[in-house]
Amino acid sequence: MLLRILKPGLLSTIQDLGRMQHLAEAVPVSGAMDQVSCRVANIVLGNPENSAVIEFTYHGAELYAETDLLIAFSGDGAVLSVAGEELPSDRPLFLPANTHFSLIPGIGCRSYLAVAGGWNVPVILGSASTYLMASFGGLDGRTLKENDVITSSEVLGTLSKRILDNFISTEVNYPHWAASRAAFLPSLKKVVRVIPGREFTWFGAESLLAFLSDSFRVNVRSDRMAFQLEGPLIIRSKQQELISTAVAPGTIQVTGDGKLMLLMADSQTTGGYPRIAQVAAVDLPICAQLKPGDDIFFEDISRKEAEKLYLKQEQNFRELKATIANKFG
Repeated sequence: MLLRILKPGLLSTIQDLGRMQHLAEAVPVSGAMDQVSCRVANIVLGNPENSAVIEFTYHGAELYAETDLLIAFSGDGAVLSVAGEELPSDRPLFLPANTHFSLIPGIGCRSYLAVAGGWNVPVILGSASTYLMASFGGLDGRTLKENDVITSSEVLGTLSKRILDNFISTEVNYPHWAASRAAFLPSLKKVVRVIPGREFTWFGAESLLAFLSDSFRVNVRSDRMAFQLEGPLIIRSKQQELISTAVAPGTIQVTGDGKLMLLMADSQTTGGYPRIAQVAAVDLPICAQLKPGDDIFFEDISRKEAEKLYLKQEQNFRELKATIANKFG
């Protein structure tokens, strides 16, 4: 299957679920910012969850099916459109060869395009993810460009073949059912649950109250590395130097001038700012869809609560995979 990029959009890269195994070597995780959308798009095609996808930031991309395509689209950053008709997300979509399709505005920031078999790019350090700062992974370590042609894997899994056989057509074709992506996400999209960080007690009571009750706004100086947050200043009560220590996607640091910095997929692996909190893993996809100007609140939960939420989400993914397998088994 061949896809041509007519217009790449603002920031489009190849991603998967990242490269966790090289953190000790100072290699960032990278990978999809919204891993729920990435996983759902792959699962409904019968792909392994870690198959390579295209991550789009906002809308504006225009694409062309050089051959028949079996794809899935997920995420809130855009909506797929063919000849003015909006296509549904979170399900298999068959597009016949020579179909021109585009991304029109959505309500969030990022969206994901999966193809049956996954996009065929080299695996570097155990992942197909693009890390732009070091120019490796994905498609030559860069963003997608006009006239790039991307191919799918030459070998389809048994389940993907069955799904393709069900929807192959001379026209755009898709099922009436869809995966319920909402089942994997919290109902409150502006409340991000956090676990207190190792340096949580370094801050005064008034600042901690503000952190857990006031709103914070995503600054325009935000990217795949980190979101700069505007809001009440978080003032330290403990004046102690912190030796550079471990951080990860979801870590919330407090800078020297009292501002919050929420680390994201391409964040460094160590940092010297105190860590006030860590976003619960299940809420990171909510953060990934935030746009500059969006407001969020933080709510503290225990580590045990965060683990239960994570295990419940993983159970939901297992049930979705079993449902797809049974539907086309």
